[in-house]
Amino acid sequence: MTDQTVTRADLSEAVYQEVGLSRNESADLVESVLSEIADTLTSGETVKISSFGSFSVRQKGERVGRNPKTGEEVPILPRKVLVFRASNVLKNRINGEAGGEDEGGTRPELGRAATPAQEAHEGEQPALGSQAQGICYTTDSHRDAVSAFLDRPKS
Repeated sequence: MTDQTVTRADLSEAVYQEVGLSRNESADLVESVLSEIADTLTSGETVKISSFGSFSVRQKGERVGRNPKTGEEVPILPRKVLVFRASNVLKNRINGEAGGEDEGGTRPELGRAATPAQEAHEGEQPALGSQAQGICYTTDSHRDAVSAFLDRPKS
């Protein structure tokens, strides 16, 4: 396992290369998506990204802890914690198991079967901030950029 970390700059560069937006527009897009996720979590809502996982905020109650060095009991105050739960698709992909990839070695299509209402609007672009296949997109090219980023070879 490598100790490489993917940064905002890496995400922006992937969007720049795959979508063809300018570097500034790519950085703005990444910032916008991350800001939307953070704002949603701050308001107490859950963020679910299809075929990836869900982020939620959980309230932890007060409890008594112990200082391991002195053995002294110390109260741990109530707080909120961020929880990430990976989807089965992501777990299978990480473990190289069936379900994360099809027989051809490529990722399955993201999302669920279209509802009749979605089919009626086929071909229309979702409005900024609306959800398309579990992630907010402004165009199909953004969705393709995210897919390409997830499929990129690890260095």
